Amino acid sequence: MSVRRLAKVQPASFAFSKETKAKADWWIAKYPAGRQQSAVIPILWLVQKQEGWVSEPALRAIADLLDMPYIRVLEVATFYTMFMLEPVGSAALIQVCGTTPCMLRGAGDLMKVCKDRIGPKHTLSPDGKFYWEEVECLGACVNAPMAMINDYYFEDLTASDMNQIIDDFAAGKTPERGPRVDRINSAPEGGPLTLTDPKLYDGSAAKPIKKLPNTEPVTA
Repeated sequence: MSVRRLAKVQPASFAFSKETKAKADWWIAKYPAGRQQSAVIPILWLVQKQEGWVSEPALRAIADLLDMPYIRVLEVATFYTMFMLEPVGSAALIQVCGTTPCMLRGAGDLMKVCKDRIGPKHTLSPDGKFYWEEVECLGACVNAPMAMINDYYFEDLTASDMNQIIDDFAAGKTPERGPRVDRINSAPEGGPLTLTDPKLYDGSAAKPIKKLPNTEPVTA
């Protein structure tokens, strides 16, 4: 289970970038007067994309922007595990799925690699490049074991794959995301086994529709 805690060391201040502020204003404008606080989640996400994490000064800046009590913004940020409240790696934030399907398929081996290569979970690596944690189901059970690294899914992983991925990020490379076996997305390994007739998809088996239903004009 992920643990959300405020970092012990906080920056002295926070400022919205021009781009982040423009997007925040766009979100705020989507809500009617008096309901601007509904934009707190997307604005937290915008700040995280700007900084890599959400600091205490950033939480206070968001609260001021939305005219919210600071504690209300903190409650939201600590409730949703997608918000990082301490610095994460400059190269990669690795979130290994630890729910049952992934565990049965080798998630423990992936976590061991992360611990050996990066250090304890919820701890920034000594070089500041990596941070890893165990998370709950990421919804890619067919492709277990998997991890979300930064914004993308890396699936059907082995311990060797995870080692190589860390090496690639450390070297400034962009490792290939998606399945690491012979499959497309969540299709069976080696290709689909059912519904393989091209006529199901190329339109050749479709019958022409002479008249669409419910298309008669309405008369008074």
